Amino acid sequence: MIIGKFLRNIKAQLSIIGEKFSRLWFNYIYQSFFAAVVIFTLLMVLNMQRLVIVASMGATSFIVFAMPKSITAEPRRIIGGHLIGLATGALTAVFLPHTSMVISVIAYSAAVAGAMFLMVALDAEHPPAGGTALGIAISGWSLKVMLVIIISVVVLSAAHVLLKKYMKDLV
Repeated sequence: MIIGKFLRNIKAQLSIIGEKFSRLWFNYIYQSFFAAVVIFTLLMVLNMQRLVIVASMGATSFIVFAMPKSITAEPRRIIGGHLIGLATGALTAVFLPHTSMVISVIAYSAAVAGAMFLMVALDAEHPPAGGTALGIAISGWSLKVMLVIIISVVVLSAAHVLLKKYMKDLV
């Protein structure tokens, strides 16, 4: 009795997944492809040196290409959120001393908290940008990283604007 109910539940969940995939299979493929192209390009430009920064761009790519109708996929939030994350991470990296493990952890936490506060206060909420703040606080600020982040968020925002009418929410 219990096993039969469990198996019917699993079958129902799989049929929902299968139905959505069979309807949107082409979107799954090309939207995933675009996300892969963006991350590939970032990894090539950053030469795998700042992977912690690429992680937040991976999350942004997911939002842009898998959830294009989400409020967090709006260009204002993508660009604004990552610029705030970049600024708070850079300020933390430059002005808070990293003299011990405890102080470093406090500084990293402050970068994320500061980014969160500013994103919410300025109506530019974009969760992956908290990762940008943390990544910059940990790995340090450089002109190259700053340019890569700015170019990345502009490209992702442009892709969102140009492709939104062709994309479906996959989540």
